[in-house]
Formats: sequence, structure tokens, C-alpha cells
Amino acid sequence: MLGDARPIGVFDSGVGGLTVYRALRARLPQESFVYLGDTARIPYGTRSPETVRRYAREDAEFLLRCGVKVVVVACNTASSLALTLLQDECPVPVVGVIEPGARAAVAVTRVGRIGVIGTEATIASTAYPRAIQAVAPGVQVWARSCPLFVPLVEEGWAAHPVTAMVANEYLAPLCQARIDTLVLGCTHYPLLAATIQQVVGAGVTLVDSGACAAQEVAALLEQRAAVAPPEAPPSTRFYVTDASDRFRSVATLCLGEPVTQLEMVRIGV
Repeated sequence: MLGDARPIGVFDSGVGGLTVYRALRARLPQESFVYLGDTARIPYGTRSPETVRRYAREDAEFLLRCGVKVVVVACNTASSLALTLLQDECPVPVVGVIEPGARAAVAVTRVGRIGVIGTEATIASTAYPRAIQAVAPGVQVWARSCPLFVPLVEEGWAAHPVTAMVANEYLAPLCQARIDTLVLGCTHYPLLAATIQQVVGAGVTLVDSGACAAQEVAALLEQRAAVAPPEAPPSTRFYVTDASDRFRSVATLCLGEPVTQLEMVRIGV
């Protein structure tokens, strides 16, 4: 098996997709990566479906120009609104985060009461309830948008008291619904996992849809004999479209190590 030394491409609207990158790197340490954070146009979750699709297409086109072997849509909003479009148009496999997260939620729920939190666009798309109920029609799903979570993460306020106050406000209806499983339907949200867990209680299982997607990418590469050969040294290139210093700061906290190969680029112009 010769393998494929080309990198894996990952895109998100900002730093949230780093949780997917982190899971991918842990699962596939021999792989190289290209990460694009479209920080100039964040947040995607408040944009129209047409705008999100355009942004997603432009992000994917950038990664393809970098020579990637698979595109990972590390953004729930783009996954919910643009995944099929990208899968139809891209010459390489495209993996999203919705369906892997939905399958994982169904697998771990004990009483069939699942909550989903995400951006306004992701929740409005009803992508998660549809994906969950396609797997398990009898499951009950409660969905709640949490629009302030993304800017709080991007600001580096994951542990700030204001974030705890916001989380209590957003998650109260889901606690009242007695959910036993909560899907973190935005790749920024795992960076708030400690705060979210404290609010919903230890009895609620958190599902990180990005980590589930990493498992799917690993299986895909193995099936296609496209795992990087051991003699190819892994590397990661990071690209952002704005605010590189802030991205570097928050990314260093998220990854637990300095971000070195970071470059600012322009896309969609």
C-alpha cells in the first residue's frame, strides 16, 4: 500500500474548527494538514444560506489549490447548508460534521432525549433533528441556538464569568426538557465544554460532532488506501483571512502549543 502523502484540508469560519483539527491529528498523527480559518467573514451562523454556500465553495476551492486529498468541513453551519453542494463539485471526498455527530448521539442516549445546540443557521436548517431521526425515528430532539458562544470563543473568553452566565441562559430550556445527551453542534463549542457540562450536569453526555467526523475521515482514508506513508514527515499549514494575531493566540490555547506556520490570505475576491 503506497498511501497518499497529500495533506488533509480543513476549513472553518474561525478557530472552532481547530477542535476538529485537534481530533484529526490525534487520530492520524502521520498526516499533514492545511487549515483555513475564514476569520474575515466570521460568523457564518448569522449569514443567509446563499452566502454560507458561497463562502463554503470559496473555502473549499482554496484548499483544493493547496493540493489536499480530502476536504473536512469543520463548520456545522457550512455542513448543514453546503455539504451536498461541495460533495457534488469537489474532485476529492468531502466530509462534514452533522451525520457523524447525529449517529454518535443516537448511540449514547439512554432515554432517547437529545439536545442540540448550534448557530442560528444550523438550528434553522433542522439538519441535526433530521439526521438524528433518520437513524432513530423514535428519538425526541430539542434544538437551541446559542449565537453568542462563537464570539465568546473567538474573544478567548471560554473561562470568563460572562460565558457561564450566557450558558445558563441558553441551556435552561434543555435542562428543563430532561435531555440525557447534548450535541455540540458547532465546532467552537467544545472549547466551552467545561462550562456547558457544569450547567447541564454530569448526567448529560456531551457529543463532540467534530471528533466524530475525525473518526469518519480516518475510516475513509483507510478504505481508499490513502493514509500517508510513514516516510512522509507530517506538517501543518495554517491560513486565516484576517486577525492573524488573535487567531494565533486563541489557537495556541486550544492546541496547547505554539502555532508557527501561519499566513494571512485573501479568498473570494
